[in-house]
Amino acid sequence: MKLTTKLMALATSAVMALAAPAFAEDWAPDGPLTIQIGFGAGGSTDTMGRVLAEVMKKNTGWNIVVENKPGGGGVAMFTGLSQRPVDNKTIGMGVSIPVLVQLVQRGDQLPFDTDSFDYLGTVAKAELALVASKDAPFDDLEGMIAYAKEQGSLPVATMAPPQVLMMNQTKSTTGADFNLVTADGGAEVMKLILGGQVMAGFGSGEHYPYLDSGDMKVIAGANQSRLSYAPDVKTFIESGVNAYVDPIFFLAMRAGTDPAAITAISAAIDEATKAPEFAKIVQNAVKGDPINMGTDGTKKMMVDGLANAKILFAK
Repeated sequence: MKLTTKLMALATSAVMALAAPAFAEDWAPDGPLTIQIGFGAGGSTDTMGRVLAEVMKKNTGWNIVVENKPGGGGVAMFTGLSQRPVDNKTIGMGVSIPVLVQLVQRGDQLPFDTDSFDYLGTVAKAELALVASKDAPFDDLEGMIAYAKEQGSLPVATMAPPQVLMMNQTKSTTGADFNLVTADGGAEVMKLILGGQVMAGFGSGEHYPYLDSGDMKVIAGANQSRLSYAPDVKTFIESGVNAYVDPIFFLAMRAGTDPAAITAISAAIDEATKAPEFAKIVQNAVKGDPINMGTDGTKKMMVDGLANAKILFAK
């Protein structure tokens, strides 16, 4: 009986070892891991990134530091990441569409392309909305366009290049003029709207509390399909403007990173995305469930997305 019990215990330990995530024993960072977030503090990307880091830290025991590196919809952060030496410890978190559009518009001026990174995975897909204050004298995109024509111009806050392109296409399609104000993230867009500096702006989750409180309203959906939480609101496409974006939150490291580090970190990310506390924050941020495309799927998303961006956004 004692021998049988011992053998069973050994077998159980072996099974548990095989079932354990790769990050548990195969690789560990020789110092703090840093997740650089390509947007300002307080926005949906920042919130998800910080909770992801906390869950990863709890699961692995690694020391993980989060830094905000806003600018250009994540392009500034990825520029810096592409130019730093490979250290196996620096991760970039951004959103696909702003990066892809910048690669289409001025790829010859950027120090990186889609091959400059090793991809770790994705965490969510955002629903992007054009929102306005509850007191705005219009309720939909057609009404906003008409009001802009009457006034001669209308201030709109954007937080990434794709939104600028969408508004430029709206202008060229309809003849309405817009004064575009650049913000460092969705939280700042909300402040500009509530403060009256702009009449409308884009949000990828930061606006939800203001919809619930009744302080804001959705003017249009910016994705290809209608917003899940506002199914009665038309998209830009349905309003006659042939433009849309499908932002995906992803993580990557400098190309050439140790494959063992990629395997361990991507496994830690995947494990974290399955945690209830992370699912809750994603639901609050994007009104959806976590989505992880994995290393290969994330790279394919970026490569295919670049080809699509050339069609959708190239002038």
